[in-house]
Amino acid sequence: MNPTSVPAMLLAAGRGERMRPLTDSTPKPLLQVRGKPLMQWPLEALARAGCPRVLINTAWLGEQISATFGDNFDPHPAYNKREPLSFSEQLQHTMVLQYSHEGIDFGGALETAGGIVRALPRLCSNVGRSHDVFWALAGDVYAPDFPFAQADVDRFLASTALAHIWLVPNPEHNPGGDFGLEAQTGLALNLHATSAAPRYTFSTIGLYRSGLFAPPYCHIPPGNPHGVKAALAPVLRAAMDAGRVTATLYEGRWTDVGTPERLAQLNAAD
Repeated sequence: MNPTSVPAMLLAAGRGERMRPLTDSTPKPLLQVRGKPLMQWPLEALARAGCPRVLINTAWLGEQISATFGDNFDPHPAYNKREPLSFSEQLQHTMVLQYSHEGIDFGGALETAGGIVRALPRLCSNVGRSHDVFWALAGDVYAPDFPFAQADVDRFLASTALAHIWLVPNPEHNPGGDFGLEAQTGLALNLHATSAAPRYTFSTIGLYRSGLFAPPYCHIPPGNPHGVKAALAPVLRAAMDAGRVTATLYEGRWTDVGTPERLAQLNAAD
C-alpha cells in the first residue's frame, strides 16, 4: 500500500456530556476501548496508512491528551523496546503529532468547523500538489479497519470536489440519517425534510480541501483568531447544494462511541 501523502486532523475537543460521569475526569478520546484509548484506534489506522502528520484539537482536559501521546506516534510498539530509532527508521515508522489547544486559547471547544479553520494554517502549511488537502475525523469514533487509502486521495485530487465524505448505514441512535447519496454520480445530497430518498449517517471521516472553509461556504476569518464556534454540517450542506461534495458508503466496522452503554457494548463484543 502506498502511504497516504496528506496530513490528518483528529477532532478531540468535545466535552462528552453524554458520557458523564466517565468524562468528568477523563477526556472522552482517552476512554478505554478494548484495552486502548479510544483515539488510539484512528491514530493506529492513520499510521498504518503512512500518514505523515496528525493535528489534534483539544479543549476539555486536553492536557491529558497531549501528555498521553506526546509529539510522535509509533504504530509498532515493539520498537519502543529497542534502542532509539535511526532517522530513516523514524521516517518509516513514526507519525508526527501536533496540537491545537482550543481550551487554552479560547476557554473551550470551537466545534468542528471552527476548530478546523483554527488549525488550517498549520495543517495545510506545506507547498505542493496536495498541500491544501487533508483527512479529518472524530477521535471518538471506532472504525479500526478504515484504510485511509492513497487511491482515495488521488481520486479526490483529480476531482473538483471540495469534500469527499464517508457515510455509513444508519445506527439505532440515528435512524433518520444525515445526508443522501446519488449512486450514479457519487454526489452527497442535502435532502429536504420531505424527500423520500434514503439518508445515511455521516461517519465523521472525510477528505477536504481548504477551499471549503472559505466564502461562500464558510465565513470564519482565516485561522479563526476570535475563536468563532461553528458546526461542520451547515458548511457541508452549502457545498452539497453547489454539487461540490462527493461520498462513499462505508460498510466496515464503525461505532459512534457516544454513550456509556455503547462503550460497554463495544468492550463486551467478541
